Amino acid sequence: MLAILCVSTALAYVIWTIACLEVNVRKAKALKVPIVRLPIDSNNVIWILLQSHVWKVLDKLPIHWDSYPRFVRFSRRGWFFAERAKIHEQLGPVWALVSPVAINIHFADPDAIRDIVTRRGDFQRPLAELKLLELYGPCISTAKWEDWPRHRKVMATPFNETIMKSVWDESLRQANAMLRSWASASKDGVPSYQQDTRALSLNVLAATGFGKQYDFRGSAEPRIDEVGSYRDSLQTVLDNIILLMLVPFNILRMLPKNWARIGDAGVSFKEHMVKMLEEETDALHQGKPGSGGIMASFVRAADIYRHESATELDLKVTKKGLSRDEIFGNLFVINFAGHDTTANTLAFGMLLLAAHPEVQAWLAEEIALVTGNSPVGMWDYKELFPRLKRCRATLYEVLRLYPPVPALPSIASNHAQMIKIGAQTLTIPEGVNLTVNLRAMQVHPAYWADANQWLPSRWISSPAPATPATASQLADEELIVPSKNIFFPWGDGPQICPGKKFAEVEAVAVLACLFKTHRLAVKKQVGENERDAMKRANDCSNDVDLEMLVRLRDADRVTLVCSEA
Repeated sequence: MLAILCVSTALAYVIWTIACLEVNVRKAKALKVPIVRLPIDSNNVIWILLQSHVWKVLDKLPIHWDSYPRFVRFSRRGWFFAERAKIHEQLGPVWALVSPVAINIHFADPDAIRDIVTRRGDFQRPLAELKLLELYGPCISTAKWEDWPRHRKVMATPFNETIMKSVWDESLRQANAMLRSWASASKDGVPSYQQDTRALSLNVLAATGFGKQYDFRGSAEPRIDEVGSYRDSLQTVLDNIILLMLVPFNILRMLPKNWARIGDAGVSFKEHMVKMLEEETDALHQGKPGSGGIMASFVRAADIYRHESATELDLKVTKKGLSRDEIFGNLFVINFAGHDTTANTLAFGMLLLAAHPEVQAWLAEEIALVTGNSPVGMWDYKELFPRLKRCRATLYEVLRLYPPVPALPSIASNHAQMIKIGAQTLTIPEGVNLTVNLRAMQVHPAYWADANQWLPSRWISSPAPATPATASQLADEELIVPSKNIFFPWGDGPQICPGKKFAEVEAVAVLACLFKTHRLAVKKQVGENERDAMKRANDCSNDVDLEMLVRLRDADRVTLVCSEA
């Protein structure tokens, strides 16, 4: 009897799924765009938990990505990366991915993208999908359209030019320490360059954003037990973010040891945020300088919110400052977006540079001419950062091929919205999802020559004709800034990431410090020649996963060796 009930339930679910899928397909056909069916919605919780295990099996099969049917390929979380721009080359600049739950229209057209990102009120963020980001409270990523400016004002304030010198100085301090750690590893190589870039990025953010200064400890150094500390708690939360979004902290704490540790970290990180806010509040209210930066901005926002709440009887009309829960929500987003994005980008950059010694030499040529004989501790941000154009070009090329977020979702809001695609005008019903395919735009052969090749020099106009270049030839080089509608790793329009300059300054400082005097190489395995080692590094760089952000799936399968130039 039980078996019959289970089979009947499963059959009913399948029939219901097919019926819902076909209803949405009929709706999508009215848009008159190419359609791809997806039997399982990407936000299905069961599929979110299972799909990584399914793909571990599929990845071992001798079947190329392109050989799978589209509905199989697009069931994978983060399919944007492996797909590149192929689907848009085949179906055109716009097409619809239709599941039993939703219709999602994908765009890879510069004019349409500009239209979508600038019409913030017409194409709002899909708050229901982003709700999972409210791990610690409402935040800028989940704020409603009318609330978003309030969050943005507070978040953008500390990320201004005044903090950049501190970002530069701390990035150099951390990079110098990382360089010493890597150089000391000698022929054995760096145990984990990905772990080290994460440590560096976290330390820079902690020092410049929250007034918590840490010394760099590399993967080659003995591990110190920091369970429960700010850094350990944050790292554990970031490493297990999907699980923490789906399972409450207190439930995890009741489970076996490894699960309980994750739940404990979630609670501990909240306690650290509370402590930081209270300490900053006490300091500022006592007339002390406080830590400055991000925390000071949040304290002022909390004061404004309390004042507004006390003077306004209807709390719903409070439109200034941030509540405590909103502060904690935004603190988490800053740590998540401001730390992991830069750390992952630096990890990709180190691997790619190790596989391209000619780019390292190109970088080093600029660094030597710009910095001269000045020691790293004397490098001035305002003087040097604008002149390190090749360092920024290298960063941009990493972000072009490996954007931390490969797509920007939105939803047609208020009423049906119209978008023009070439000669065609689409009328998109309210509630239909839209996706700006950032990854496809940044590797589309219609907009990029040698689109799938990693070529940092593409970002430099008037390149120095000679090698070695002279100082005057280097000064004539210009950094190319392409259209924002084909290159936008930090987003675009009013909702562009406020930490863009922060990330640029940090990355440029790290690259300049490392490649001033040292070079990276891929450590060869037994019986491996130079060509095989480079191929293994390139294969590693293209083996990514996307739990929340694009990152290397198994960075440690390639060991890097750091040696003096």
